[in-house]
Amino acid sequence: MANNASARKRIRQTEKRTERNRMRRSRVRTFLRKVELAIAGGDKGQAEAAFRAAQPELQRAATKGVLHRNTVARKLSRLSARIKTISAAA
Repeated sequence: MANNASARKRIRQTEKRTERNRMRRSRVRTFLRKVELAIAGGDKGQAEAAFRAAQPELQRAATKGVLHRNTVARKLSRLSARIKTISAAA
């Protein structure tokens, strides 16, 4: 257990930051799930709309340090490529 004021404060700050990051990660996963469902449904318009909504959320997660920026770039690139294949198939 923390023995001085600064250590207790660090614990409080870490708990707050952890909770904030957990909420951000959860929001990102929710947006990604919506895109995945739209792609699986085969509706290109819906998939593009979900992708446009997910993009800023993923970028924000990268900015805040929840996800690495290369991870976000990779996910967006792969989702975009999968959305493009819907139009080719349809």
